[in-house]
Amino acid sequence: MRIIIAGAGEVGTHLAKLLSREDMDICLMDEQQDSLGDLDANYDMLTKVGNPTSIRDLKDIGVKDVDLFIAVMPEETQNMTACLIANQLGAKKTLARIDNYEYLLPENRQFFETMGLNHLIYPEVLAANEIAESLKTNWLRYHIPLCERALELCVVKVREQAEVVGKQFASGFYNHGRYRIVAIKRGTQTIIPRGQDEVEAGDMIYAVCTKENMEFLREQTGKTTRDIHNVIFFGGSRIAQKAAQSLPDDLNIKILETNRELCYHLSEKISNALIINADGSDMEVLKEEGIQDTDAFVAVTESSEANIFACLAAKRFGVKKTIAEVENIDYISMAEGLDIGTVLNKKTITASYIYQMLLNASVLNVRNLTNADAEIVEFMATEGSRITRGKIRDLSLPDEANIGGIVRAGEGILVNGETQVLPNDKVVVFCKSHIIRKLEKFFK
Repeated sequence: MRIIIAGAGEVGTHLAKLLSREDMDICLMDEQQDSLGDLDANYDMLTKVGNPTSIRDLKDIGVKDVDLFIAVMPEETQNMTACLIANQLGAKKTLARIDNYEYLLPENRQFFETMGLNHLIYPEVLAANEIAESLKTNWLRYHIPLCERALELCVVKVREQAEVVGKQFASGFYNHGRYRIVAIKRGTQTIIPRGQDEVEAGDMIYAVCTKENMEFLREQTGKTTRDIHNVIFFGGSRIAQKAAQSLPDDLNIKILETNRELCYHLSEKISNALIINADGSDMEVLKEEGIQDTDAFVAVTESSEANIFACLAAKRFGVKKTIAEVENIDYISMAEGLDIGTVLNKKTITASYIYQMLLNASVLNVRNLTNADAEIVEFMATEGSRITRGKIRDLSLPDEANIGGIVRAGEGILVNGETQVLPNDKVVVFCKSHIIRKLEKFFK
């Protein structure tokens, strides 16, 4: 497959690096040579200096033969224009990064298809959805509904007094069938657990379970929960806007934003939040706005550093749930080590959604877990596929993969070594990012 990515910003560069591991012909295009750097020397991709909205430059790069043209430049109009030109010059499919929510409405999908815009993606909306989901289950670090909520992926930091601490997987402790731990994050290491492994205090565990068993998982990991009533957003970014608009009306929401003009704009756009022209990193401001009575603090400014330190300050004031947008990938491990709570990165979320489009039809969904350098993937088992030819323990799955559960006729079922996958089962797999292609072969 031949792919051109227009825009060597954070999203475009991360996506190009992700796709360069695959057997694909990747070209990253940008107007500025500085943005491209030496990516072509360090990764399996081509780079091209050129204007993605120039007919001549697109012809020179060979857009007429491309399978997918992806435009992820900062400006929406540039992205849409580049995709329209690429379509007219012969690109088979196009995808544009946008910042107008109206374009995503179902009734407008066909309109853009006829224009040659096949896919539209809004990173800030994706990140806002993650925030809303995280606030619903505030005892979890991350929570991802799977297979239309038939199963749940729960990411929990284990407390010292938790029942799971010190229990080997071969001990029989986990034979209750109520949740399945598919991975452990310990420091910077991601472990696919085997029989002699055990959970340690401070580990981040990745567990698949049904909604009915989430409470049991919470109890066994030593976590407590509390209702969310008061939420403070630090920064009035588009992520904050979309997240606030998606939250229930019965929450008390405050948005602290230093830009006065943006505050006026927010007050017109958001009806369920109090907009305050103030610096959310100022300790005195936080005290005045009742940080000590706040249940959740969400830092979504443009500065990763400011977001991390603001969440640390909120923790100091006793806020139980903190969420930080950390766009610098190098900071993610550090942020998690500081125990600030949920860490979001919109470019990796966006890359996961785009990456999913390029996989085999047997892949129903894929979510990138940046904090674990891994993916959670939903596959469809087809008639005669290798995954259906024996019990899971006999299938010789890659060592860096772990099946968490299956969905059969709409019902979520946890698996063990004796489970037999049947045709038309949806199969949830936790795996390291680089082996998705290997796993596809089991489902064809």
